[in-house]
Amino acid sequence: MARARVRETAAGSDGPEGAYQARPTLKSLPEGERPRERLIAAGPGALSTAELVAILLGTGLPGEMVTDLARNLLVEFGGLHGLARTSVADLCRRRGLGEAKATQLKAALELARRLSVEHPEERFQIKSPADVASLLQLEMSVLEQEELRVVLLDTKNRVLSVRRVYVGSANATSLRVGELFKEAIRQNATALVVVHNHPSGDPTPSSEDVQVTQTIREAGKLLDVEVLDHVVIGQQRFVSLKETHSGLWR
Repeated sequence: MARARVRETAAGSDGPEGAYQARPTLKSLPEGERPRERLIAAGPGALSTAELVAILLGTGLPGEMVTDLARNLLVEFGGLHGLARTSVADLCRRRGLGEAKATQLKAALELARRLSVEHPEERFQIKSPADVASLLQLEMSVLEQEELRVVLLDTKNRVLSVRRVYVGSANATSLRVGELFKEAIRQNATALVVVHNHPSGDPTPSSEDVQVTQTIREAGKLLDVEVLDHVVIGQQRFVSLKETHSGLWR
């Protein structure tokens, strides 16, 4: 029995002296930041996608909090849509995901898919820039480089999917506007919201952001897909270009 315990400790070692490091759980977080408690208090709609995935995972890795693991998975696999398309075998190859966690994720995603087919009215609805931020801020605020994503919406502004379109600093000359609308047309989206992050943490829109927004708005009019807003994500803050540059929407 003692030998087995020694072997177990060595296998879990992550340091030079072989000291076992437990995987951080949701209870390791400050009480006000625990997704489970926040879900109970405010409802699931108040949680970001990363927080909901963290609840499914339960535990992180030595040195990687479960919320960080969830956020990193969403980034690596391209959001929920990417996770849904990835096989259990491929998920299991990612450090921190064994068969148990991978199957839990796939089961939850399949239930969500079936719910959306049976009851499309239950999809998350975008009513304000704050709704967009609650959907993506936790995940996008920690990215080390800029990403531009589109939130595709139906006729009632319910979320169809979120697509990553561009990685790197986008400007009006480098951005392929056709790629931005390609998935919108394929999914019959009638509207979309553009979202990108500022790794500096300051969400103040740049002149390039304004120019890109104007280009996207003009393309949307031609393709009959309404561009509802362009939200810039920073550290714990966000900016809506529709609110700060309302002239672009006239």
